[in-house]
Amino acid sequence: MTRIAFLGLGKMGAPMAARLLSAGHEVTAWNRSPEKANPLIEKGATAASSPADALTKADVVITMIATPEALTEVLFGRDGAADAMRSGQTLIEMSTVGPAAIRKIASKLPAGVTLVDAPVLGSVPAATEGTLLVFVGADESVFASVRPVLETLGSVRRVGGPGAGAAIKLVVNLTLGVAMTTVGEALALARAFGLDRTIVLDVLEESPVGNTVRGKRQRIESGHYPANFTQALGEKDLRLIEEAAREHDLTLRVARAAHEWFAAGAPQAPDLDYSAVIATMLGEQPLP
Repeated sequence: MTRIAFLGLGKMGAPMAARLLSAGHEVTAWNRSPEKANPLIEKGATAASSPADALTKADVVITMIATPEALTEVLFGRDGAADAMRSGQTLIEMSTVGPAAIRKIASKLPAGVTLVDAPVLGSVPAATEGTLLVFVGADESVFASVRPVLETLGSVRRVGGPGAGAAIKLVVNLTLGVAMTTVGEALALARAFGLDRTIVLDVLEESPVGNTVRGKRQRIESGHYPANFTQALGEKDLRLIEEAAREHDLTLRVARAAHEWFAAGAPQAPDLDYSAVIATMLGEQPLP
């Protein structure tokens, strides 16, 4: 049993914290909207009044916070987690914030606190079922110490030293954003040709973007885009990818084009599924 402070109970954080609790770990949970902790409290978790309060008894701190800016506030703002951190604790950052944010956080943590970047691949169903893919950036000895906790959440792979997990998550999410906008442009071209959309989707399911189409086909056909992974988060990730490219003097033209589409769609429907970018590309109004 590990004493865990879990900070961030959004769409992904809540089911992840629930799995840790059901596995027998002692979980203290905090969320900016306190009512989101209620289902966990009913299952035996303890609610914290602030990020700092959550760390009182914790051996491990897990953060699942949507953006680098929000994460910085949770860690270093008023009553932030860093105020209560002590030597020997481990901070596992599991959201998608990019390697630059990980470096910044590492430079500001109290002495003796170990930082592990462990972003996840998968959406709400995988978080609920414990089938996420967890990409860990850490030294081998640190990885060995956190692996048992992380394996409660899914399949765990060490991808390199500190920062490597955050980096490879951006690499993966580049392909996700580009694949979705590729499908959108393919459907736009098919419509211009006058092709039947059902037939086009049937054919695309057998193509290199087949997994993308199969996973989102019901949303595309119905026009309703309930979210597992929101369009706002898709835009954020592509923005982080562009920022990383500039940092390394790279020109990622395809990723930039995908980001332009997400930047156009996200303000109108930020909380819908990221596949709603296809509706934007087709000039359609995505529905919840």
